[in-house]
Amino acid sequence: MSARLFPAQEIGSLMKPRWQILGQHGEPLDARAREEFRGANERYHFADDAPAAAAALLDGRSREAGAEGVRDLGALFALRLLEAAGLARVYDGEARRIEMYEYPIRQMRGFQFQGHVRSFDNKYYLKAAVTDEVRLERPYHVEEFDFVRRHARGEPKLPITGPYTLADWSYNEHYLARRPGWKGPSVRRAAQREFVVDLAQRAIRPTLAALIERGCRVIQIDEPAAGTHPDEADLVVEGFNAATDGLDAEFSMHICYSDYRDLLPELLEAKRCRQWAWEFANRDRDGRDGYEVLKALAEYGDSRSIGLGVVDVHRDEVEKPELVADRIRRAAKYLGDPARLWVNPDCGLRTRRIDIATRKLEAVVAGAALARAEFENPRA
Repeated sequence: MSARLFPAQEIGSLMKPRWQILGQHGEPLDARAREEFRGANERYHFADDAPAAAAALLDGRSREAGAEGVRDLGALFALRLLEAAGLARVYDGEARRIEMYEYPIRQMRGFQFQGHVRSFDNKYYLKAAVTDEVRLERPYHVEEFDFVRRHARGEPKLPITGPYTLADWSYNEHYLARRPGWKGPSVRRAAQREFVVDLAQRAIRPTLAALIERGCRVIQIDEPAAGTHPDEADLVVEGFNAATDGLDAEFSMHICYSDYRDLLPELLEAKRCRQWAWEFANRDRDGRDGYEVLKALAEYGDSRSIGLGVVDVHRDEVEKPELVADRIRRAAKYLGDPARLWVNPDCGLRTRRIDIATRKLEAVVAGAALARAEFENPRA
């Protein structure tokens, strides 16, 4: 078997360090933030690629470093952390992003922001209503990817919010208003379908095409809203297919906190999806086997690779490598082909402190190494 059995990858965001948050706002670093910066730089040497911004930041001149210069440092820090942990595919921990909804919507016309709403993890996001046809101002995440590509030592893997989630997290006024008569369930569904497809074709696809043109080869389309409406799995698929139609890249679909059986078999019609990046470790406790759902993919004959969640992003307890290896072992058994497995956290680690996130990532890589040794050198 290949030495690259069970390679590790990033799956989303990291918590922004205190020094980055203070620096972006032009505030001088306090003693704690300076200590965190120096300690991280001693370990990862991320500031070597931006010495002027680092010197200004540590010298109390955050405004001179500039918000963008501080974000550069945040992106370099995340890259070096992920690479040092042993990940084969990396990104910048979404260091430049506030969250996954507002920024992409701000790159489009046809929306009006209505106010903040609470999300599932006790955070808030600014929710918009679509009041006109979706129109893209310009492709986004492109400069962000350019920076990562220049500095990454591992293979860059870019995450982008998918069209179904952007539609589901918005108020659908325009497309619903265009439909005459009583706004019953069938009319609402048709209006939502039109909204999803317009987002996919008019905003997401041109952005993906621009990213691919700049050299982005591995793209993760995030659809966290998919699991909240399993009866709309066909809309998730239609949006994914419309967004990726005719594009040449390795696309994955990340869906978290779902009962994936409820999305099957409709989800399997995502034509250009080459990997399912799903959450499993979160439910692999209290006597439950969180990986048994993989049997369903085998039953349907789906042969795509799996981005296997092997550590829980909602618990500070750091999984032992032996537990990670056991989870990989079970997943390989259910799939029948260990070569289809990539390993990663369940979701982004932004809810965990940097030290906890780092140890969890190290557990992912160490557990993969244990499992790899077992599969490459089976006992006689």
